Amino acid sequence: MSLSTRPGSALAGALLATTVAASCGGAAEPDLPQPDNPGGVIVSEVEDNSRFLGAEPATPYHMPDVTLTATNHERFNLITDTGYPVTLVFYGYTHCPDVCPLVMSDLTAAYLQLPDEVRDQTQVVVVTTDPRRDTPEVMRAYLDRYHEDFVGLTGDLPDIVRAADAMGVAIEGMKRLPSGGYDVGHGAQVIGFFADHAPVIWTQGTPVSDLVADVTVLAGS
Repeated sequence: MSLSTRPGSALAGALLATTVAASCGGAAEPDLPQPDNPGGVIVSEVEDNSRFLGAEPATPYHMPDVTLTATNHERFNLITDTGYPVTLVFYGYTHCPDVCPLVMSDLTAAYLQLPDEVRDQTQVVVVTTDPRRDTPEVMRAYLDRYHEDFVGLTGDLPDIVRAADAMGVAIEGMKRLPSGGYDVGHGAQVIGFFADHAPVIWTQGTPVSDLVADVTVLAGS
């Protein structure tokens, strides 16, 4: 199940706990809160006059004051260095076998389809959930396959988890594979920030056209 469209409404002003079943690196069990939506993200009652096609958190997330390392090895503070009006944040990792490539492809397609004036106001930030393998060099090579303007961040795992928690993204940690390698379970939503607050999130499977429409609305906030 995805929050790619507006959640349905039953009572005006009510809150809806929505369970999302998308997670990188593992299959989701039905009818249980999943890493993409830890504990069931509480989203606002959405009516026909909603600004967004994505899900609106009942309380907008705020950009955490966390400093990580960018792919150029410079320190990158999530508050002071996200200078664009719109910042789209995704947590993933370069060895992700399934969901991450799909989300990254959709993000890239949406970014390229934005009107020029909106794209100029939009920054895409990808934070690794696997800093053990994702060095700045590895992150840069990975992101350049999508778009050279995308910002890649790595750092100490506790700092990454702290930033993810503030944005409602769960990071489950390593899951050993029979091959001897490992996957990293994590939420697959994209968080849409305007300045330091995020009024909208999109889960894996959101149509590219919805992303384009919502980012355009964000840029006009």
